[in-house]
Amino acid sequence: MRTNSFIKKLVVLGTVGSLLAPYCFYPKLQAAERFEIHFDGMSIPISIKELIDWSNGAEEKNSELASWLNLLGFNERKGLAKFLSTPLVRDKSMARQILRSWSGRKLLDEVSDLILMDEDSSGESVLDTLEKLLNEKDEVTTFDLLNSLSVKAIHIDLDGWIEVANNWRSELKKQQKFITDLVSINDLSVKREAMNVLPLEIKETEYELISLTVSHRKEPLILEVWNPSFRKKNRKNWVLLMPGLGGDRNHFNWLARSLSHNGWPVVVLDHPGSDSLALEALVKGRLPLPGAEIIPERLNDIDSILKAKKSGTIDLSAENVVLMGHSLGALTAILASGVKIDDQLENRCQKVLDNLSLSNLSSLLQCQLIDITLSDTNGIENLSAIVGMNSFGSFLWPKNLKNKINIPLFLTGGTFDLVTPSISEQLGLMLALSSSPLSRVLLIERASHFSPIRVEGQMNQSKGKDLFNLGESIVGYHPLSVQSLLAFEIINFLEKLEENKTVPLNTNLTKGELKFHILDSNVIEQLINIQ
Repeated sequence: MRTNSFIKKLVVLGTVGSLLAPYCFYPKLQAAERFEIHFDGMSIPISIKELIDWSNGAEEKNSELASWLNLLGFNERKGLAKFLSTPLVRDKSMARQILRSWSGRKLLDEVSDLILMDEDSSGESVLDTLEKLLNEKDEVTTFDLLNSLSVKAIHIDLDGWIEVANNWRSELKKQQKFITDLVSINDLSVKREAMNVLPLEIKETEYELISLTVSHRKEPLILEVWNPSFRKKNRKNWVLLMPGLGGDRNHFNWLARSLSHNGWPVVVLDHPGSDSLALEALVKGRLPLPGAEIIPERLNDIDSILKAKKSGTIDLSAENVVLMGHSLGALTAILASGVKIDDQLENRCQKVLDNLSLSNLSSLLQCQLIDITLSDTNGIENLSAIVGMNSFGSFLWPKNLKNKINIPLFLTGGTFDLVTPSISEQLGLMLALSSSPLSRVLLIERASHFSPIRVEGQMNQSKGKDLFNLGESIVGYHPLSVQSLLAFEIINFLEKLEENKTVPLNTNLTKGELKFHILDSNVIEQLINIQ
């Protein structure tokens, strides 16, 4: 593979630096002897002892090592010395639990093919050796690692890493081109119907907390039931709203309140085992990172609530249900509709994991479903629609006629979503699943995967306080503006759904400083084919 010097420098620096991080956890009795960097049919041996000495200022002159390092881009001793002394693991409890999870082990296994310890490409030794070192030290640096490795050589497949970098770059270019193509479509814009814009905070409607005993869990489900106190219209539908992985019902009070204020009864639930308490247990090192193994219990939660509604345990006026969720909550809603996962999932996942395609982090959770048994279901009686915020499932359902469901979908996403990127997930999911003419995708520019989540303190600043402090680089542009737009457009979709009408297609719309687009399958097909 031929590459220019800039890419080689970038990838070598990243490989021996941050890209080596998953392997910077190998405590053994003796130090590793050397790096073997392989690229373009060449193999460059670098003594680890000389590398450390060089970073400390030794061998100023006539060093073959210095020549190789300068050629590869390591011409600053200070930068290398800083890397060697920087802690790789600050929270050893959380590191253990992430590596014990399915996603952590799968990532480790794939990285093992590109950073090889002697001849071991399985990655099996990683967790054991990491835990030994973490038992001895609170913080682990690269210097600690290099002085503890018992392997003779660390082989780095630079060609492989360059291919990974090129894949990432290609995905970014595809996203940029998509936005450019979208902006160029002006003939779809039509005059929008007037709607009453809701204030950001609505105080009139309150909810009732209900404890629902279920057979599949030791503890009862805690539900928020929002029954409108004032109704201009009698709604045909009620809404079951589900948070994503690590999410809580209070993250979506803003949406439940807006829906209820507009006449829709809403039930919001927590999913024990995959809520914020589970995430807190991960951070404190008590439990591993939750994954797709919790989906069967989430599906049982839905079934239990629907049965409670039918029996009158939950008192709601409307008969038909709209399943609504964020991220994993949206995927659970789609699975609950009865659509079957395609039998070629394992083949697709093998290809994507071999390419280490981390530009779509949801692919890891989707591929874990290979090992998860889901109960057969015939769908849900009286299911009117599915609303999915930052939904995903493109690996589960390829584009073919067998997957199509005639349930209206309203999928929302953002152009700054690195967890469930809009092109492959929301847009791809629409093409794969929807046969309903009422289905639409709402695409918000500069919004991220976390934009719909409202957390403490967010009313007074662009980011709020939560288990993690997420900056704008993760949350995306002002989340309150995104939430206001989401509430407005979801209500618009539900209004049309009640009348069996379609939401008009629109591109290049604005609300405040936000730019957004409303697309159907035909327009998405046209845009995807341009790519």
